[in-house]
Amino acid sequence: MSLDIEDYALISDCHSAALVGKDGSIDWLCLPRYDSQSLFGALLGDVEHGRWIISPSDTQATSTRSYDGDTFILVTTWTTSTGVAEVIDFMPHGGSRADVIRIVRGISGRVEMVEELVIRFGYATAVPWVRQSHDDERSELLAIAGPDALVRRGPWLTASDNRHHGTYVVSQGTQIDISLTWYPSHREPPKSLDHNESLAETRSWWCTWSKSIVHDGPYSAAVMRSLLVLRALTNEETGGIVAAATTSLPEEAGGERNWDYRYVWLRDASLTLQVLLSHGFAAGALNWRNWLLRAIAGDPADVQIMYGIGGERQLPEQVIESLPGYRGAQPVRVGNGAALQYQADVIGEVMMALHEARVVCPHEPDCSWPLQRALMKFVGANAQRPDNGIWEVRGELRHFTHSRVMIWVALDRAIRAVREFGLDGPVELWEEKREEVRAEIETYGWNAERGTYTQYYGSTEVDASLLLLPQSGFCAPTDPRMLGTVAAIESDLMSDGLLMRYRTETEVDGLAGGEHPFLACSFWLVEQWAGSGRVNDAVTLMDRLVSFTNDVGLLSEEYDPATGRQMGNTPQALSHLALVRAADAIARHSSAATEETPSESKRGSVALD
Repeated sequence: MSLDIEDYALISDCHSAALVGKDGSIDWLCLPRYDSQSLFGALLGDVEHGRWIISPSDTQATSTRSYDGDTFILVTTWTTSTGVAEVIDFMPHGGSRADVIRIVRGISGRVEMVEELVIRFGYATAVPWVRQSHDDERSELLAIAGPDALVRRGPWLTASDNRHHGTYVVSQGTQIDISLTWYPSHREPPKSLDHNESLAETRSWWCTWSKSIVHDGPYSAAVMRSLLVLRALTNEETGGIVAAATTSLPEEAGGERNWDYRYVWLRDASLTLQVLLSHGFAAGALNWRNWLLRAIAGDPADVQIMYGIGGERQLPEQVIESLPGYRGAQPVRVGNGAALQYQADVIGEVMMALHEARVVCPHEPDCSWPLQRALMKFVGANAQRPDNGIWEVRGELRHFTHSRVMIWVALDRAIRAVREFGLDGPVELWEEKREEVRAEIETYGWNAERGTYTQYYGSTEVDASLLLLPQSGFCAPTDPRMLGTVAAIESDLMSDGLLMRYRTETEVDGLAGGEHPFLACSFWLVEQWAGSGRVNDAVTLMDRLVSFTNDVGLLSEEYDPATGRQMGNTPQALSHLALVRAADAIARHSSAATEETPSESKRGSVALD
């Protein structure tokens, strides 16, 4: 059975990633891209769906693990009755290859290690044809099925029932190098890498990148790891930022709310861009801007809410019958039907992100502003169109208040481009429309009886996305209407001290079942509380949220407070970028935050610097 979601660590080469369990098993790997078909799929099934494990033969062995500093080089230390060994797992950065390297080192005594390799290409639909050759020092195992091929280099493995096993002993000072390389099956296998050299180069690259991070405030380690996660989820070549490394990890145990997050959401990527810009990464952020301009080029009416890593538009959703699902949670989905939804907020988020990029780097590609003007025409033509909303509901289309606010944001940022940067455009018309949209929101998106903004026009329900109104500049966090909205959200959506997105029992999303508190929403509440002067409350909640990170600092989409388990796809970009924003808000709104709060914020900051 798959491990708990928080028991997995990520290794990445900024093209794809592997999930490595505490038991030493790589249970999820798609090569050469995040959205490629899996070759190890045990995460969504069991051993027969593919995995690669290296661990001691001693079943009583214990392990600890950590990243090698500010990198995605994972070091797992195994302690047995006969000695200590460590396994170093990483994906070499650079070189336009797709490799996973596992270095086994003896630390003390003698440790017998066991390796099992189970390759299942195409979401476990293809058992490969395998042949193995060897010389005096190592073997070379080739596995081929259809377009995919792997070469595994290391100690000799023995075949049994479509699996391959090996056993070897390491003692103090002993090192065994093992690698796995994906390549197109019509080509020759890539040459072997020097493992120590690749390790040093990969460590150097991650450390150089992380040293550029600009952050001066509490929660240093959590912020650092979150920014590293955002970098790992950003494709090196295209600049596209995937929402998570996985597909179909359930929002509820055994439930059907299982989605493929290995694509680039304009909303999430726009928010990531703003976080990267605020922490000193102008070059990487501008790379994403270029991805965005390429992806949305063309008729604005064809703009989608999400794209493939390279800007692909066709992301058809299908059910994968060959994978039974994480602990039986079905269906397993590949592709995402929400790509075809109309979500009115997306253009606002794009315009907001491009405005932030313009502030940092006023020199834009020639196509940038004309494309943004075309987007504004699309906004004008669809100003009264109901949508699916930020949560991609599959129920009735509505005028979601958050979506209407983001239309206001789109107009506002277009106006600022003209007024502050001298770009051309019908600014008087946009200003008129901006005021019309605001008046509409204040009339139809406001419930006077409850004293709150509402989930959608005419509703009495609230939605955690309303916490984004101050972030967008629509209102101040101290605005009386915003404070009333926060009170309603706390009353309706708080569960065990954490926020739900909305009340699923209203069936607004058209889906069966429920879900757990959505981590990003609680981070949004931290930011709101800090901005409205409730810094102590913000720190108390922030301390709790940061405690939900796993042993290597990763967060998934949701959290089940009853079981203390992470839920949903992992690691989740939105959770991590919301963490960074929340930490920044605490630092920004109270220079004395670390002195005023006991505990984890202060202790964590000192320990992590």
